[in-house]
Amino acid sequence: MDAGQIEQVRRFNRTVTERVGVLNDHYLGRDRPVGEARLLWEIGEQGQDVRRLRERLGLDSGYVSRLLRSLERGGLVTVEPRREDKRVRTVRLTAEGRAERTLLDGRSDELAGSLLRPLNSEQRARLVSAMAEVDRLLTAATVTLEVVDPDHPDARSCLFSYFAELQERFDTGFDPARSLLPDAGELRPPHGLFLLARLHGEPVGCGGLKLPPGAPAEIKRMWVAPRARGLGLGRRFLTELQARAVEHGCEKLRLDTNKALGAAIGLYRSFGFREVPAFNDEPYAHHWFEKRMTASPSRRTPGATEVGGGA
Repeated sequence: MDAGQIEQVRRFNRTVTERVGVLNDHYLGRDRPVGEARLLWEIGEQGQDVRRLRERLGLDSGYVSRLLRSLERGGLVTVEPRREDKRVRTVRLTAEGRAERTLLDGRSDELAGSLLRPLNSEQRARLVSAMAEVDRLLTAATVTLEVVDPDHPDARSCLFSYFAELQERFDTGFDPARSLLPDAGELRPPHGLFLLARLHGEPVGCGGLKLPPGAPAEIKRMWVAPRARGLGLGRRFLTELQARAVEHGCEKLRLDTNKALGAAIGLYRSFGFREVPAFNDEPYAHHWFEKRMTASPSRRTPGATEVGGGA
């Protein structure tokens, strides 16, 4: 990043905050700031776990509590502990809250129209396209990667979804009992690791790395949830897993994959993997790949690459 890029981002932020009216305590002409309005949108018709609401918006718990108290005083929401677990609080819209959200939706549409109306058709198309690109890139920057135990509930949830997708995509279906699945212990330090990706606190992808002594490192069970594809997360997983392998002194990185996973195969080749003869007896594999490593790769998040399944 250079100073010019930083200044452009700051200029963009100032323009947007001024143009959409978030500097005003009476957002969209109502008697509340934008923070309260956003909570009404995020709570939704079915209500929301307060903790999940904080994670979704990336807000401090104290700040969220103050916003919710204000909305409660206005009769727009109720906040109650969950019956089965009193530590978990659920917030729901009241009838007045739903009516207020409907009104805010209408005024938000009017604001969006006011941004587009002064422009000609070509300018509108350019602005909407640019907004979509900014939204995608900002969302990609929001994704976090962390090492978790492979038996963590979020890790197991990702693997369950991954196996379900393989069952649908493979010509022969997919039975985990037939596959050479790594034992959980092979994906725990010091024998390996398991990376989990989260977006707004929700798990959206995973990738395992086996680090067997005296043998090449191996990527296993790399997967990106459909809703997170197009964010460059597949390439980001590969970059991080390769860096971890290099840190452990590995000179080769391997993986195997199925012929049905075309996007993943293209990603591996673009990342520098070359196809090699089979190095295991994985019954669901049609392609085996290897990459030689000599230096630690950059951990910078590269451009977007969509991937629907991995090794």
